[in-house]
Amino acid sequence: MSFLRAARAALVNEFGLPAVLMALVVVLAGLSFSCGGSGYTRSAPNHNAYVTLPQRGSVLLLNIDGATGVITMGAQTPQVENSSPTGLALLSSKKFLYVANSRANTISIFNVASDGTLTLSGTPIPAGGSSPNAMVIDPTGKYLLVTNNLTDDVSVFSIDASSGALSLVGSPVFANASPTEILITPSGKFVYVTNPGLGMVTAFTFSNGVLQQMPTSPVLSGAGAFGLAVDGSGRFLYVANPSAPNPSLNTTGNISGFDIDPNTGALTQMLGSPFTSGTSTVSSGPSALTLDPFGRFIYATAAGSSYSIWCFMITPTNGQLVPVTNSPFSLAAGGLFALIDPSGNYFYTGTQSGNGIAGYTYNSSTGAPTAISGSPFSTGTPPGKMVLSE
Repeated sequence: MSFLRAARAALVNEFGLPAVLMALVVVLAGLSFSCGGSGYTRSAPNHNAYVTLPQRGSVLLLNIDGATGVITMGAQTPQVENSSPTGLALLSSKKFLYVANSRANTISIFNVASDGTLTLSGTPIPAGGSSPNAMVIDPTGKYLLVTNNLTDDVSVFSIDASSGALSLVGSPVFANASPTEILITPSGKFVYVTNPGLGMVTAFTFSNGVLQQMPTSPVLSGAGAFGLAVDGSGRFLYVANPSAPNPSLNTTGNISGFDIDPNTGALTQMLGSPFTSGTSTVSSGPSALTLDPFGRFIYATAAGSSYSIWCFMITPTNGQLVPVTNSPFSLAAGGLFALIDPSGNYFYTGTQSGNGIAGYTYNSSTGAPTAISGSPFSTGTPPGKMVLSE
């Protein structure tokens, strides 16, 4: 029975139960409770993920146990010298995976089989610029956007719905110095790119494959501006500034929070920003960000095992960040990437020194993370970027 039908049944008392009780049954049916103070986890099937291995010139398939979050290594694509794959984007509905080869200045297109294995589709195509880095697919699944770090621009490609083939839309668009990370809002109307060397964020409007830099762009964020995250409503943007000083705390690293104008996409720094860990023991700032899919917490991760995971509660009314109890947490983590699986059960970070991926569950009430058994999971060589299937 679908959730919608069950909800309707509760209203008409089809099951002979009080409406409030029936609604509770519906909610609980979708949850499986765990022990050890980790709150609850939603039942989730096993699924796949992919991670680039820049030093090996390949992409690795990951199998994720939906019940535990444990990662096992799957098949690896043939190694290609001097390609250095980094960013990647998955079009799950069409079974296509796109990979940016930063050294070769190309984009590889892979067909995704039912078991998750990858097959290269034709010859990699030119990226439109030099040193393609990060990439994102717009919410419609029609366009792929790629940052080109050395030519200071962003390429936009249209995606052929049947074959997955890419076609460059116009010329790459200037994105200020060394554009790195890229994000598109849930509405698909606005695109934001970080410029670490400038400590800024470049902002664009996006419509029908056309990028146009906003008149108010770029916007100052903080030294080393890198990781990006947006809330599900598209109202708030967060930026990790790993090198930004915090003079009053004698620490380094913070997170900028911005209000997004719903009509223009313009950014205004929110009250209280930038947000810090609030402890003088932190010596390095985080570079990667991720939000849980329910909009409660934002996590920021840094390399190492000392105070390496920051966790904040998001204030729903204004987006302001409030550190959770005991944050930052001293757990093995990494600043290469941070992402939470679609079910909201687990989050993963790329570790530079550990040559792998660290995985955690987190308390649904407090946000406190707990390492998954067997974490970190070795990839044999430092990972580049990771993407999860839906």
